[in-house]
Amino acid sequence: MTVLEDRIEMADADANTKGLDEWFERLERMPVPEGFRVEIVGGNVHMTPQRDTHWEIIFEIAQALRVRFGRGFKVLSDVRIDFPGHLNGFCPDVAMFKESAKKDDKGRWRHEDVEFVAEVISEGTAANDYGPKKAAYAVAEVPLYVIADPYQGRCFVYTDPKDGDYENRTPVDFGTDIDLTGTVVDLVLKTDDFPRD
Repeated sequence: MTVLEDRIEMADADANTKGLDEWFERLERMPVPEGFRVEIVGGNVHMTPQRDTHWEIIFEIAQALRVRFGRGFKVLSDVRIDFPGHLNGFCPDVAMFKESAKKDDKGRWRHEDVEFVAEVISEGTAANDYGPKKAAYAVAEVPLYVIADPYQGRCFVYTDPKDGDYENRTPVDFGTDIDLTGTVVDLVLKTDDFPRD
């Protein structure tokens, strides 16, 4: 990469961050209904209600990570993280960070420190989780991405990010353990308590 290309990329990143900051500031002033989650995906604002099914699966995944890594490890839900691409301010259902992760100078977690993301499909935003969010996670080189889809009763495990996509995709039906040993989380995720919609 030339110095000019590097400066152009930095300017684009700064413009994206400023644009996202402006959008989120406006959204914070709006009367967003309680129980709704707000994200910006590719410059589009998405508001989705949290459903019981959605939350139960998020809780099961976060709890498995907490049991595996303990309280000192950074496992968060619905916290803004800016990912590569045009205006991508995501709030992953579950995000796990490197042990060395620190917030940036604006007090935000950096996508470079994300090691694992799990998204639970909502009917209205499923295309985001399977499409632009998956691509952004791959571009950010998040080593492990899991989608839990209560409509299909199946999880999809994505590993080995390369060139803006994941090289490996493994479907696992609800009720079957997901063997994530040998990955950054190094655990077996039980799915028998994952509810279906």
